[in-house]
Amino acid sequence: MDAVPPARAARPTSPSRPPKAIRSTKPRGLDEDTAAPPAFPKAKSPTSSGAGADASLHHHHHHADVPMDASVWAGLPDDLLVEVLARVPPFFLFRLRPVCRRWEAILHDPAFLAAHAAVPSHGPCLLTVSRSGGGGGGHTPPQCTVLSVPLHARYKLPFAFLPAWDLWLVGSSGGLVCFSGFDGAAFRTVVCNPLTQAWRVLPDMHCNQQRQLVLTVDKSRRSFKVIAASDVYGDKTLPTEVYDSKENKWSVHQMMPAANLCSSKMAFCDSRLYLETLSPLGLMMYRVDAGRWEHIPAKFPRSLLDGYLVAGARTRLFLVGRIGLYSTLQSMRIWELDHGRTVWVEISRMPPRYFRALLRLSAERFECFGQDNLICFTSWNQGKGLLYDVDKKAWSWIAGCASQLCNSQVCFYEPRFDTSIY
Repeated sequence: MDAVPPARAARPTSPSRPPKAIRSTKPRGLDEDTAAPPAFPKAKSPTSSGAGADASLHHHHHHADVPMDASVWAGLPDDLLVEVLARVPPFFLFRLRPVCRRWEAILHDPAFLAAHAAVPSHGPCLLTVSRSGGGGGGHTPPQCTVLSVPLHARYKLPFAFLPAWDLWLVGSSGGLVCFSGFDGAAFRTVVCNPLTQAWRVLPDMHCNQQRQLVLTVDKSRRSFKVIAASDVYGDKTLPTEVYDSKENKWSVHQMMPAANLCSSKMAFCDSRLYLETLSPLGLMMYRVDAGRWEHIPAKFPRSLLDGYLVAGARTRLFLVGRIGLYSTLQSMRIWELDHGRTVWVEISRMPPRYFRALLRLSAERFECFGQDNLICFTSWNQGKGLLYDVDKKAWSWIAGCASQLCNSQVCFYEPRFDTSIY
C-alpha cells in the first residue's frame, strides 16, 4: 500500500513531494478517470521540476520503488490495519474499495468506523454538483466532484446509486449530503453518504411542497435532522416541519409570523435556524428544541446590496455582503452577530484586489457559504473561488471550485465513513 501521511484538519499538505511507492502492494483502485486533474497549479519540488499532485497519485513509477516484503503486509493483523486505514485520507480509501473483498469488508467494520471517527477531520472540501437532463424528458443522477483543499486535488464521486430524479443539492453536514426534487409526480427528499453509497428517501412532509430545506447532523446522537422552513405556496402558508432520523417522521411546528416574507438565505448553528426576511428586512430565528420562531432585532448594515447568512463554529453567525451603490465604491464586508447587544459588528473587509478579481462587474452574481470559521466565495463568471479563514484572517484563492455553468451548485463537504443515514 502507498505510504500516505495522515490527514490533518489545519495543516494543508504540499503536492510537491509525492509519497514513495511500494510496487509490490500498489492497489489498482478505481479506474483512472475517477480522479480529475489537480485543481491547484503544480508546485515545483526542490529536487524535481513539475511534480504535482496528479503525478504523486497516478505516476508513482517515475520515482524510486522501496523494496518491501509483500508477505509482511499480507499478514498485517486486522486491528493494526484498521488503525492505519483510519488515518488515510478518505478519498484514497474510497478508491481502495474494489481491490478485494477484505478491503471492502474492513471499511464497513465497526472497529474501523470507531477508529475513523476518532481521528481529526480530513479538512475542508468543496462539493460541486452539476445537473444534466436526460433524453426524452428523463433525468440522470447528479454529477459530483470533490475538491480537497488539504490535498490540492479533485476527485469524482459517483452518484449512480441515486434514483434518476430531477434532484437539486440542499446541502451537506457531517458527511451526509441532502438532495431534493421531483420523481416525476411528487416532491422528494433524499439523504445519502457518498463514501458508503448508502441512501434513503425521506417520508413525505405533511405539506409536501417544494421549499427551502436545511440538513444538520448531530454526531452525539448519531442522527440527523432536516428542517423545512415556513413558506408561502400560492395563497397557502406552509408550516415549519422537522424530520428526525431517530423517529423517521416529520413533525409540524409553529408557522413563522405572516408579516415576514422569507428569502432563500438561511444558516443553521447552535440548534438554531437563522433566516433573512425581506419584508421588512430583518432576521428571524427558529429554535429547533423549542419549536418556535423569534424575531432578532438586529438592524442590517445600511447600503447592503446583497447579504448571505453564514454559520460559523459553535454559536457564531456571520453576515457577508456588498456595500455601496456605485461600482467604484463597492466593497465586500463580513459582520458577526453580537448576541449580547443584538447588533452586527464588522470584523473584516475583502481586500480590493481580491474583490476586483472576484467580481469584475458591479452587478455580477456571487455565492457565499461557510463551514466552521471558513467562508468561501464563488463567482459564476470567473470560474474560481476565494477562501477566507476568519480565525487566521487569511485570504487565499482556490482555482477550479466554481463553475461557469448556471446549473452547478457548490457547498462544503466533510468526507466521513462513520456517519450513518439511519
